[in-house]
Amino acid sequence: MSKRIHATDVGSIACTDLSDLGAGKEAWLVNDPNLLCALDTHSIAIANRYLVFIINWADPDDAALRAKIRPELSPIEAEYITALEWLVFEDIRVVAVATSRGYLFVYDLKGDLVHRQLIHPGRILKLRVRGTKRDLTQETSSEEVCVVMPGVIARFDGSDIQRMLHQRFYESSSQFWDQKPKRRDIGDLGNSYERLPYQLWNVSKYGPCADAAITGIMPPPLMEVQSSQRYYCAVTIGEDAVISAFRLSEDRSRSFVGALLSKVVPATFSTIASFSKMIWRSEQPQPKPEPKPQPFARASALTCLKDHPRKGERLTLSPSGTLAAITDSLGRILLLDTQALVVVRLWKIWQMRTGPRLSTIQCAKGSKMLQPTYRFGSSMSSSPYVPLEVFLLNGDSGQLSVLNRSLN
Repeated sequence: MSKRIHATDVGSIACTDLSDLGAGKEAWLVNDPNLLCALDTHSIAIANRYLVFIINWADPDDAALRAKIRPELSPIEAEYITALEWLVFEDIRVVAVATSRGYLFVYDLKGDLVHRQLIHPGRILKLRVRGTKRDLTQETSSEEVCVVMPGVIARFDGSDIQRMLHQRFYESSSQFWDQKPKRRDIGDLGNSYERLPYQLWNVSKYGPCADAAITGIMPPPLMEVQSSQRYYCAVTIGEDAVISAFRLSEDRSRSFVGALLSKVVPATFSTIASFSKMIWRSEQPQPKPEPKPQPFARASALTCLKDHPRKGERLTLSPSGTLAAITDSLGRILLLDTQALVVVRLWKIWQMRTGPRLSTIQCAKGSKMLQPTYRFGSSMSSSPYVPLEVFLLNGDSGQLSVLNRSLN
């Protein structure tokens, strides 16, 4: 009987010099807790605390470094990179970088800065990009970027980000792929970039969270059935409460004001700055005030599970958002129904060698499991993005493989 092959090689990053990230040492890809990876259908972004590398792995004739990015981080605040993700639309691909001070940076494939914005003071833990389509379980569709911080969740609507990127594209009169945009004065970055509207919620009622996710749109409270507001369900995990759930209220008036200010304020500051430079002819950079944090919208606690000494550690959503797999500090896996907010499965003993299993796949030491990011506006028939595909990146050899869909 021939040996069954469970993975297929699809690309490589071996030809790229990644020594700045620690490449060359055994298991470098998994031993550094600060090393971040984000996979797209054609490229991969890898970052440490201060550098981001964008590498093309899909084209064997161009499997090389696309860009090496060194974000403008604050040395006074000891700022560093904490999260990394792709933002992929039909005609534009950019990389989102989050920092320990609560800033969000967006870069194009050439490494040029496209957007910079403060979300909330504090460390950003994760960037989640996902979308839900209208079907039997979802009455409406939604595409979003969720920003997770200890005790705080922010949500950007995908359409707002797409609009901003298209506006930047046409304003610069240069494509992200071919022409390098005009470099901006670093001192004016905070004022020159449009402020994207977003929603912000405080979900720290049961303590700071280690991970969180917006699982989807949920019905309004019983007394607000006729309300025109939209509500989201958020699930958080952490030390004080293994699992917590919140109803997030969308403050549309605040979104409207934020959208209005995002257009008026940058233009006003830009005009004032240009006028002052014309008068004073000063080359000294003028200190700009730190942006004020956005007020929180309403977040109502729905339920929580406290089970000391169990602590929630990691959370992963299914593509539809109806299920969440949660790992805890006791080595167990909880499966949460995010609509009923009930734990439907709890695996206490994971019998990898003697228990029932679909397959066993031998992975090289130093490999990392990756999934491509969600593609905004994608459909299964028109996009190479497949939500359930899983890739293995062997850091030592640089080989990228995709797990075959049929494992039995």
